[in-house]
Amino acid sequence: MNMITRLLLAVTALGALSAATAQNQPRHSGDNFPPPRQADYEIQTPTRLEDYFSKSVSGAISPDNDGFIGRWTILEPISKPNRSNTVFTDSYLNHVLDSVYFKGQMTVIPRDGDKVKVDGKKLMWHSLDSKLYNVKLYRFAAALKKPVYGIIFWAVTVIDCPEDMEGVRLSAGSNSASKWWLDGEEILMLSGDRRMVADNAASRPLTLTKGKHVLRCAVINGPGMSDFCVRFIDNDGNPVKNISISNQ
Repeated sequence: MNMITRLLLAVTALGALSAATAQNQPRHSGDNFPPPRQADYEIQTPTRLEDYFSKSVSGAISPDNDGFIGRWTILEPISKPNRSNTVFTDSYLNHVLDSVYFKGQMTVIPRDGDKVKVDGKKLMWHSLDSKLYNVKLYRFAAALKKPVYGIIFWAVTVIDCPEDMEGVRLSAGSNSASKWWLDGEEILMLSGDRRMVADNAASRPLTLTKGKHVLRCAVINGPGMSDFCVRFIDNDGNPVKNISISNQ
């Protein structure tokens, strides 16, 4: 075997070794590879509830500087398996989100720690204040070690108006689809497979009379993240901030 042949064999062997080594290296976030499995994600980056929420205290709070509503009492997720979010048509959502899952679903204002029974399982309500303008439902579920995919979230808050407000609209964004009720009346639905975008959809003009109003929402998601953001806006699209928000 001459010198040139030996050199070619050595280069070939070195290349094979490098390729094998590269296959065992961790994949960087910029690489175009499938996302890690959920179990791996939770082990590597555990979610802490306090990173996204604080426990609600008694009394009331105001919306944030942009009018977003951050105080909610959220129910642990209800299992509703969906392999894809493309099924979230209007007819599907009207059937699924109007279904009754627990007693007092559209009448009771839950308190922190209250429990309801859904399909034989007890789920707890948590009264929380979001640290962000959007309410991170995925993080809420992950921090509590609850299912994060194929779920329905229910959330309730109480809005107190110091005076009558005419012509305001509820403006919301959600991931994925969602439905919104004010004082038991449906006022907005966001259908389809969607990412959360602020002010993605708005209700018809509403009149908020002086006093308290109960705002409820249901957010459904198959795979992927879950969150929502919501605020009231006036006729000119400006955020309504002269309201207070409480749990009761």
